[in-house]
Amino acid sequence: MQIQVKLPKFTGKPLIEIPETIPVVNFLTGDFGKAVLEEYQARVKADYENARALNVLSYYKGNDVVIGSNPFAVVLINKIVQPEGIRVATPADLERVIATNALPLRGQYEDSALVLRSEDNPNEYLAKDLNAQVKAKRGKVNLPVMIPLAGLELRTDGNSPYGLAFNLGESAEVIYAPILNRDGRFNSSDIDLKTGIPKELRTEGERGNYSIKSGLSNSIVGRYLDLDSGDWRRNDILGNSSRNGRVVLISGEASGAA
Repeated sequence: MQIQVKLPKFTGKPLIEIPETIPVVNFLTGDFGKAVLEEYQARVKADYENARALNVLSYYKGNDVVIGSNPFAVVLINKIVQPEGIRVATPADLERVIATNALPLRGQYEDSALVLRSEDNPNEYLAKDLNAQVKAKRGKVNLPVMIPLAGLELRTDGNSPYGLAFNLGESAEVIYAPILNRDGRFNSSDIDLKTGIPKELRTEGERGNYSIKSGLSNSIVGRYLDLDSGDWRRNDILGNSSRNGRVVLISGEASGAA
């Protein structure tokens, strides 16, 4: 006869290494988002001469989230949150978000990198300035390269059309990315998770890759989860922003926090 008994809870030791910290990802939202936005707005006025390209973020009460995004804004947000062990998301981070459905990225766009293709337009001045820094710090580098915003810093520059320019931080990644000079389709399974860039493009696929052939542009994950580094007009103008923009932050082990 089979006797039904309630067994005690089974205990044991994990067969996998459990990290001390678990990465956490979110938009600029809630009280934290409001506090970061307040600090951001103060720094725009005090440190960056109230540059127009930075006056692009606002709080949307309906969703309790900070809206708007462009590369300048994201780099400044990164500077504000870094002392807390937090950073802005890289292209690779955003691909992990998509793979795990950790955040609803559809219907919005997220800036995560710059793509440097040549010293020409669009954004000729910034392209030349950034390429000179890449050469000085990394030696001769083949173009195009993708530079995640998490490794950049911001400075005022009266010669720049935006009144601002980017500095290449010591920890900046400079990733050779010839595939970003091509248009095509890809599936999420085609992504190199170390870089967030497709390993190959094809004529069909669930997502699109849109590019230009010269100059400096931002790189975004778009509202349909496409990768866009020059197809939209807004990508040719680094200071542009819209209410569909979101800044994604990540903390924990992936942020480099202790």
